[in-house]
Amino acid sequence: MAFVALPCLATDMGPRTDRRDFLRLLAAGTVAGCSRGGKETPPPPSNEPYQGKIADLVLHTERPPNLEMPERFLAQDFTPNDAMFVRWHESLLPTSIDSATYRLKVGGHVDRPLELSLNELRARFPVTSLVAVNQCAGNTRSLFSPRIPGVQWGRGAVGNARWTGVRLREVLAAAGPRDGATEVTFGGLDRAPLDSVPRFEKSLTMQVARGDEPLLAWAMNDAPLPMLNGYPLRLVVPGWYSTYWVKALEAITVLDHAFDGFWMTKAYRVPATVDASESPEDLRKQTVPVRRMNVRSLFVPPRETLRRGAMVELQGVAWDGGTGIARVELSFDGGATWKDARLEQDLGPFAWRRWRAVWMPGETGPAAVLARATSVLGERQESKPRWNRSGYMRNEPERLDVVIT
Repeated sequence: MAFVALPCLATDMGPRTDRRDFLRLLAAGTVAGCSRGGKETPPPPSNEPYQGKIADLVLHTERPPNLEMPERFLAQDFTPNDAMFVRWHESLLPTSIDSATYRLKVGGHVDRPLELSLNELRARFPVTSLVAVNQCAGNTRSLFSPRIPGVQWGRGAVGNARWTGVRLREVLAAAGPRDGATEVTFGGLDRAPLDSVPRFEKSLTMQVARGDEPLLAWAMNDAPLPMLNGYPLRLVVPGWYSTYWVKALEAITVLDHAFDGFWMTKAYRVPATVDASESPEDLRKQTVPVRRMNVRSLFVPPRETLRRGAMVELQGVAWDGGTGIARVELSFDGGATWKDARLEQDLGPFAWRRWRAVWMPGETGPAAVLARATSVLGERQESKPRWNRSGYMRNEPERLDVVIT
């Protein structure tokens, strides 16, 4: 297994390396020669693409790589694998994994610890697929005001895909959780550059882990997971923010106590309020982990020039945390009145649903269109702005600013 040791780039790459060279190095795994001591020199850059990703993903950070999907892909039912956004927390990432020797370890408070190959997972447990939105909790963080530190995601830290694998509950049942099992933790093959940095691990309660939805997925859109999206296996928790979708999954551990890891007790938390909101002047002391996604809609940016008196089609997507989308409405007068958009094919309760509407602008100059979605449960995007110190769960009505000629 080869790793990319990103933190030592500044000292080990010799002459100045621009972004394009870095991407090529990362794609080829040639930065894997960097060590924590910074004494090894990587081979020259290759001409390989960036781990199978398209060139115009928006690169927010290099160490670790965090890349955003261009908004034009919101016009598709399924996000292509080479356009799916990339989000990592640790800097040492595997760049090659031998599927023949890979093993998923399942242990902890169980009767029968397991070490499973990919072939054993496929042969031993029923294979299933579902369509689900994969969204970073910080999607559209850059739109919060006052501004919030962190990766300044636009609207592209999200994607919709068909995930194929086996149900987590089947694997847990094979391991035989003992009486008193309360939580399950998940750790990947990524590593921090220093042992003092908390390892990225997430946890689910046994109740959630034993549910119908969580998958151990090896395929995205009927193809093997891209390396940057979690090859060879990732946890998929449909309806939940992707912080729980642990990539390059290495270990599943059943616990008989509450997990107190950094990424659950300190990070990815929101105010313990109904709308996960607080005031910059009055930060809430009580917080809870971010979990299920709230209802959301996004526009596909129009490609054509918008002209007064000419019909234009507006489109976008909407989703929620797993009940499905019942309605999408648009407003052309600042929210005073709303008109229904037409919903497209329903791909399942965890998928996004595309919508369309026709508009004929009546005046020239700047204009704004608002979109709001309503879930099957009745949750609706409300005009009340939300804000929290971490920039999570933004879902006020989406705004499209245009100029009419």
